[in-house]
Amino acid sequence: MKTLYVLLFTFLSTATFAQSFMNEVEPRHIQNRSGAVVPITATIGYQGYEETQAYFGEGEYEIFLDNVDGILDKPIIILDGFDPGDGRDIAGLYNSLTFDGDNLADIVRDEGFDIIILNAPQYTTGGKAIDGGADYIQRNAFVLIEMINFLNAQKEGDAELVVLGPSMGGLIARYALAYMEQNSLEAETRLFISLDSPHRGANIPISLQYVINYLAQSLGDPDALAIVDNVLNSPAAKEMLLDHVLAHLLAGSDYEQDPTKLLPAGAPNFRDAFQAELDALGFASNVRNVAMVNGSGQSVTTGSPGVEVINTTLDIAAFTTADVRLNFVPAINQSINVSFFETFLLGLSVDLFEADAATAAVSDGIDSSPGGTGNISSALSGAGNNQVILDFIAALQQDEYSFIPVISALAIDNEDDWYAAPDIGGIHTSGFVNTFIPAVNEPHTAVTAASAAFALAEIRQQPLGISDLDTTNKYLLAKNPVGPQIQLKLDAAFSFGTVAIAVNAITGQQVLKTSVVNPSGEIALDHALASGVYVLSVSDAEGVYTFKFMVQ
Repeated sequence: MKTLYVLLFTFLSTATFAQSFMNEVEPRHIQNRSGAVVPITATIGYQGYEETQAYFGEGEYEIFLDNVDGILDKPIIILDGFDPGDGRDIAGLYNSLTFDGDNLADIVRDEGFDIIILNAPQYTTGGKAIDGGADYIQRNAFVLIEMINFLNAQKEGDAELVVLGPSMGGLIARYALAYMEQNSLEAETRLFISLDSPHRGANIPISLQYVINYLAQSLGDPDALAIVDNVLNSPAAKEMLLDHVLAHLLAGSDYEQDPTKLLPAGAPNFRDAFQAELDALGFASNVRNVAMVNGSGQSVTTGSPGVEVINTTLDIAAFTTADVRLNFVPAINQSINVSFFETFLLGLSVDLFEADAATAAVSDGIDSSPGGTGNISSALSGAGNNQVILDFIAALQQDEYSFIPVISALAIDNEDDWYAAPDIGGIHTSGFVNTFIPAVNEPHTAVTAASAAFALAEIRQQPLGISDLDTTNKYLLAKNPVGPQIQLKLDAAFSFGTVAIAVNAITGQQVLKTSVVNPSGEIALDHALASGVYVLSVSDAEGVYTFKFMVQ
């Protein structure tokens, strides 16, 4: 049987599978690249959950000086995310900031900011081989601390740092900055931008995990095992994945499902331990924490709970076929079969694997929740002309899935429903003081013109949606970009008389004017504004409060 399944994995390397969880863009030439990639080693060691000693993490970085004075004086650190096998190099990280033919890094370099790309390579330390892009988030955080200390010592002037962390990089940055604050280490960092990071966990459909693990473990094929060992069972994946195949296995088996373990659960001794540690650290209070997410803020789903991902028969080899069926996890309080793989030789069944999944009473299944999306077909993009894989892709009925649920990317810790519309400042609490949330789901870590404008406003210290005068949150924009309504949340600690409201285009033209008498709870204003950036002025007896906001 082994030769039959090897065909399924000849196309699939560890790096190729990992790329399905990253936003890939067309390669582009980077102007004024130094070409000097420099190693860096942490001075704080970290001992992982299953390790017997501490190891010192390593990284590599390249500095891209600004195009104004060419002096390292306004550093912005861009971090690596989940990248097993180091399939995305420093140029790839720089290019990942491309949008609509432009690039966020190029724009800020033209404005005098310096870009430092910190990559997580593969390395050996203390006799242990470590894949940095899939290693413990904590160990990578200590490498970032070393990078922060180095830049603060080398930079000219007193400008504080900016740290942008895409995907897992956002967890690395959050951990590092909070750790430095709690341990009285001066970070000299003014801004942390989290880009679709899994602050409450990430998701890969458990149905897909089951089948990959079954084909690897039941056959021992080295390529398949590499995917399981280096991607799914990497320390980083076990720390981040909300539902992990290791939590569902029958005692004594490395691929058979325990029928009593159907509810979502993270990797034993990893997932819960990491989340508890991250929650205990919280966010650095002396840093401005903001988030760009790719999940829909208007509860747009990615498919539907229990939907059939694929149901097909594959011609594996001469006289050999395989029936394959995968489903998303089901709706609330339901249990269904999510993985089915049966092999036939001359029409006779010779092997069968099945697995079920259940959903708890708090939320529909996570696979179809609003979130930054991954897609199955991109995991198979290295298939070339492998007809089995091409047939598999052609038969997919549901390609996209929720990789980073919007609730997770916003670090909302008082909501267990993955489908809830985020209402930060209302019923939901978050560690972020400002957020960019699109109306529809976008590919994980994708940068768009709208999200780039948000990031640029923050980097330039012209934040959207934060009052220039008010530090008490008397008025707070509920959503930014705004939807069909401009929603202002009102702090119940204040009394409100007549509130005058005006909206001006960024050019200064007044486009909306109204007043509200004795409002309470919320002021909601319908509008028909065109896409763009606007200035909202709110006046009452105590003063004038101004906000910038965006209409998509």
